[in-house]
Amino acid sequence: MKEEEVNCCQIQEWYPKFKSVSIKTLIHQLPESFVEYLLDDSKPFLLPASVLNEDALPNRIRNPDDEEDFQVSEGSDDEAEESSPPPSFPELELKVKESVESLGGAVFPKLNWSAPKDSAWISTSGTLRCTNFSEIALLFRGSDSLVHDLCHAYDSCDDKLMSRPHNFFLALRKWYPSLKPDMEFRCFVQNKKLVGVSQREVTTFYPVLLEKKNDIILLIQAFFNNHVRGKFELENYTFDVYVTNDERVKIVDFNPWGGFTLSLLFTWDELEHVRSEGGDVEFRIVEDRCGVRPGLKTAVPYDYLDTSQGSGWDQFLRNADQELRNQDRSPEAGA
Repeated sequence: MKEEEVNCCQIQEWYPKFKSVSIKTLIHQLPESFVEYLLDDSKPFLLPASVLNEDALPNRIRNPDDEEDFQVSEGSDDEAEESSPPPSFPELELKVKESVESLGGAVFPKLNWSAPKDSAWISTSGTLRCTNFSEIALLFRGSDSLVHDLCHAYDSCDDKLMSRPHNFFLALRKWYPSLKPDMEFRCFVQNKKLVGVSQREVTTFYPVLLEKKNDIILLIQAFFNNHVRGKFELENYTFDVYVTNDERVKIVDFNPWGGFTLSLLFTWDELEHVRSEGGDVEFRIVEDRCGVRPGLKTAVPYDYLDTSQGSGWDQFLRNADQELRNQDRSPEAGA
């Protein structure tokens, strides 16, 4: 995998070319001060002060008696140890407010590549649905998954020169409460040819997919030929799509081939053989309850869990092993 391949899959790079067949999205470049806020673990967990007086947890119950325990009396020795005031990002907050309103009042946020799925539990709705900047900041600040974008996006690259992109972007995507997880699929493209399609949510058996399997693959193949092939510049990549009730196909995301991208119901080795055999597109779904894959709740992106040959973890472990061998052979090793 090359840095160029990873860069092409950033939402600010691909969305302008595919906006007509994707989920409506507004994108803002993040100030470096906000990026530093997300990475700063040296201070207590503080949400930014809101210039609009918006609260990320509006329904929480406040107990004045408890708050009195934390008040510092004037002239006490603890005054000097009071924590610094929370950060504030007024320009970004105002831009977010305008965008949220233009997108219908609710959005789900993501950075260049990843969404804070691992911190959805902390929101009032238990989802990624956000209505203001404070809710977005809560999800971002509480997410370990976003560390991938912030620090490790290029770890699988053979030509790695950068530790992070030059700029980070906040993508605000229109929230659709009617979206169903059973209608999202990951598509695998090798040498600009669609070679495989997998059910995206592999932790559940959806009987409806058995009924619609043939129709769905025809829709996805036609969509790829008409809207993706020849427009996306890479030869090898994956892309996620959503099939609507009226049989329209929408692009959700692009990801690099291999690396930390999850191969779902395939292995990367299987996908290589599918390509070399030159057959029809293979479409895999969970066909019964016995085929359900276990869901793992972790503090890393779900795509990190793939350890098959050719995956990001496989490459990482190979690189680590080679580094240890190099150290053992170096003159300093026997000193």
